[in-house]
Amino acid sequence: MHRFFVSGENLHGGQVVLSGRQAHQIRNVLRMTPGDQIIVLDNTGYEYVAAITDVARQRVVGRVMDKQPAQGEPRTQITLYQSILAREKFEWVLQKCTEVGVTRFVPVVTQRSIVRRADTITPHRLARWKGIVTEAAEQSGRGRIPQLERPVKFADALAGLSAFDRCLIASPQAGSRTLRELLQAGRPAPAGIALLIGPEGGFSDEEVAAACEKGAAAVNLGKRILRTETAAVVACALILYEME
Repeated sequence: MHRFFVSGENLHGGQVVLSGRQAHQIRNVLRMTPGDQIIVLDNTGYEYVAAITDVARQRVVGRVMDKQPAQGEPRTQITLYQSILAREKFEWVLQKCTEVGVTRFVPVVTQRSIVRRADTITPHRLARWKGIVTEAAEQSGRGRIPQLERPVKFADALAGLSAFDRCLIASPQAGSRTLRELLQAGRPAPAGIALLIGPEGGFSDEEVAAACEKGAAAVNLGKRILRTETAAVVACALILYEME
């Protein structure tokens, strides 16, 4: 069944109301009619099976038939600190890492980022990013929409690393350890993991050193050099595979 995230105010009294993009998709793209069933989610970790009762031009109404915990959320919480990339690449990372299971995204301005200041990211672009994450969460069966934070400077990103059980920074430098080694080191298993992925040119040596001083461990993703957008998806998938 098709899945749609709605706000809590649109889901009450055993009824759900969908409008805007979602109503357009149901009516004009999916061509659904009364009696068809959908899944709606309120971003609390639950999903609701609803039968459509009315399809109008501006809104779709459904009757809630069942409620159950969503099954698409990982136990391990990954926060991806992704250096801001060219538009298409960054949006691809948001989409694919949402599908993989990232819990939270923090766009980061680094020494080699194409964006030099965090405050140059417009509200329009943030809204577009949020839409991409939401649609990816619906498509992939997630039970929650990953959080998308405002862009921060690299130094500000490092200041928040103490909140995590394990912090990893991707680096091809000699001496970097593998993901498996770092994830299996120590007990208990980490529940919250911070992963830092650099820009097209990679993190500078100074940035890697600064992250390690804050408790991060440099991780090597293999013998082949991956593009940054590939590295983000591969690393997140490997982390969740090892932990779950």
